[in-house]
Amino acid sequence: MVAATVRLRPGATIGATDKRLFGAFIEHLGRCVYGGIYEPGHPTADERGFRRDVLALVKELAPTIMRYPGGNFLSGYDWEDGVGPQENRPRRLDLAWMSTETNQFGTNEFIDWCRLANIEPMLAVNLGTRDGDAARRYLEYCNHPGGTALSDLRRDHGWPLPHEVKFWCLGNEMDGPWQMQAKTADEYGRIAVETAKMMKWIDPTIELAACGSSGRNMPTYGQWEETVLEHSFDHVEYISLHTYINNYAADVPAFLAAPDLMDGFIEEVTAIADAVAARRRSPKRIMLSFDEWNVWYRTRRKPEDRTKPGWPIAPPILEEAYTMADALAFGGMCISLLNHADRVKVACLAQLVNVIAPIMTETGGAAWRQTIFYPFAQFSHFGRGTVLRAEVDCPSYEASYYDPRGTQELHFPVSAPFLKLAAVRDEASGGVTIFTLNRHLTEPLQLKVDLTGLGLKSVRAARQLCDRDLGAANTAEDPERIRPGLLAGATVSAHVLKATLQPASWNMIRLGTTV
Repeated sequence: MVAATVRLRPGATIGATDKRLFGAFIEHLGRCVYGGIYEPGHPTADERGFRRDVLALVKELAPTIMRYPGGNFLSGYDWEDGVGPQENRPRRLDLAWMSTETNQFGTNEFIDWCRLANIEPMLAVNLGTRDGDAARRYLEYCNHPGGTALSDLRRDHGWPLPHEVKFWCLGNEMDGPWQMQAKTADEYGRIAVETAKMMKWIDPTIELAACGSSGRNMPTYGQWEETVLEHSFDHVEYISLHTYINNYAADVPAFLAAPDLMDGFIEEVTAIADAVAARRRSPKRIMLSFDEWNVWYRTRRKPEDRTKPGWPIAPPILEEAYTMADALAFGGMCISLLNHADRVKVACLAQLVNVIAPIMTETGGAAWRQTIFYPFAQFSHFGRGTVLRAEVDCPSYEASYYDPRGTQELHFPVSAPFLKLAAVRDEASGGVTIFTLNRHLTEPLQLKVDLTGLGLKSVRAARQLCDRDLGAANTAEDPERIRPGLLAGATVSAHVLKATLQPASWNMIRLGTTV
């Protein structure tokens, strides 16, 4: 059995979690929108075409902010196509995903859906095939109360009140050669700062995120962030990060260690942003928007689903079937986000429904929870508060995480403690929720947490997610094959929490201040 001791102290904190840390992402990609959140004619659809079964699962998942409309789709999107009478909206070729976009779902439908789901909307502007002029027009349409051509156009379309969207992304992955009209760091930096200026002249209350690198393995990583922020530092509040992990190498220990590389990515981008501030002698701190993250196997879908001939509408692409092992690695990513709550203030799970998603549907049929649904739901419901700094003493193992990109074969060495942990205190109740990942595949982990000074006296709830078959997944036929169960035997005595974590398990333990 592996043993780990952890020390928590009330005065040792990382920072408060921002409400926006628990976000997600909707893109016009595959069946995320059409057949996902929006399906007129579905037995559960409301009068606007929103699937109520999906909406119920979204509310259970509890994302707090939703990024839209992309993603790669964004860099070729004309926002004007998705507003006005639906019968008049044009069909367009979408070069990002080789599909036909019907534009039956657009900005106003998205805003209505967010309001119905009690989720803050996040919009992104196209800085690929378009520029700052289109972006400032989009903002005026959405946020200006009335009395101008664009704001009155929104009112004529049936939305008299402004949408009051406060968070905007300045493009998407503009460093990626797969992007429509990709740009160099200088090219993007210039258009980003000019776009930001105009948008804030219209609505000075908005917050803006500039594009960071599409991934830590990009050849321009680091230099890109520095150059973009040298241009835009005074006009943006955030820089974005994107990370996807996978188990291409069929090496589960390395896969479960991969979230620790996410920690390094966050700390490196923070250092770059602070170096730009230092050169300016500025007290301003650029925060991080981790607005795409998940487990994603780009090659695990069926070959015939990668490209459908004839520019299909909403083809079933990127529909990952997540396993128990995927849920464990995913949970590790949740812990990484929590443990950087001082600088990562926004994060968006990519994506929400069907496309690399926690929720799956059958078009015309059922909806169900994937394995990754459960860590995210616990993370969102109980990860809100002040993250405590944990002193962890635990054996580690060495791994080499393999991340192929194109012709590159990238190997990232990592030394990973068998225990990955985050602790979050609810300031209102004084209770603490501890999230843990036991990365040992065959040995239980004996956990002891020193709680001195925190006033914690009892275990209010203890849940675990584990299965002997790390390849098991939830399906339409067996939608609850993987689900959380009770974690038995967790106790608090003499200011010490003791628990035994099963091999290869994700765990959540909630502690209270009363017996």
